[in-house]
Amino acid sequence: MLKKKTKIIILSAMVLLLGITGYLNITLNNQTISTGANQTTTSTYNYFDSYRTDRSATRDQEILYYTAIMQDESSSADDKAKAQEKKLALIDEMENELALEYLIKGLGFSDAIVTTSSSYINVIVKSSELNSSEVAKIVSVVTENTDFTLSAIKVIPVV
Repeated sequence: MLKKKTKIIILSAMVLLLGITGYLNITLNNQTISTGANQTTTSTYNYFDSYRTDRSATRDQEILYYTAIMQDESSSADDKAKAQEKKLALIDEMENELALEYLIKGLGFSDAIVTTSSSYINVIVKSSELNSSEVAKIVSVVTENTDFTLSAIKVIPVV
């Protein structure tokens, strides 16, 4: 039983570290740097690339974690089955998010990120602002390709 709690704690810590990393990336990379008397430059920062890198690193760690459980001889058959199930669910989630990101880019947005949970979906698009028609197109793509309802979809513009 202790092993199961330890595994949960490790996974929770990894998710927390992802959140902290994302926050620090945004905070540190959006700082304005003074370069002289009247000159100011803003550091170039690509939120979308940074998010994808962080997400990929976290998911790689999760997959390694589940694989380690499945390969550990001391893991019970039940733990191995749960790890396999969670690993497959994570892979499905990754594939669905990627497909939605490409579909949303196909609507004319230069970049998009999709994040999901069991109860909600966030769609972050590269845009200074969105009009109601653009939001409707995004929501339509999401509802047509997932089981999420309108109330579970949040569309967020990011420059």
